[in-house]
Amino acid sequence: QVQLVESGGGLVQNGGSLRLSCRASGRALSTYAVAWFRQAPGKEREFVASITWIGSYMNRADSVKDRFTISKDNAKNTVILQMKGLKPEDTAVYSCAASTRIGSIYAGQYNYWGQGTQVTGSS
Repeated sequence: QVQLVESGGGLVQNGGSLRLSCRASGRALSTYAVAWFRQAPGKEREFVASITWIGSYMNRADSVKDRFTISKDNAKNTVILQMKGLKPEDTAVYSCAASTRIGSIYAGQYNYWGQGTQVTGSS
């Protein structure tokens, strides 16, 4: 059982930055990978980035890999998504999720989800 809580969303103008955090709790966290997904109104949920809890094996979507960075703070049980150069097309609810399927980009393979946090990029 894993519990995930996101924070850090907001509205950013003109290519600004946001730092999203996902704090995790539960048993055997080290066996999971944690990912960020996003979902805009009327669109399917989209993979953004993932990282393993132990080690730093990362995967990022091509659409964000030059602007977003995923990292972790093991002492705080927190996964961070550092977002810069935010664009209108980045606007979505961003959710973190945990899975034992390391490297997966498929939402259906993630067992635990946070409540989501709204990110809005505007001009």
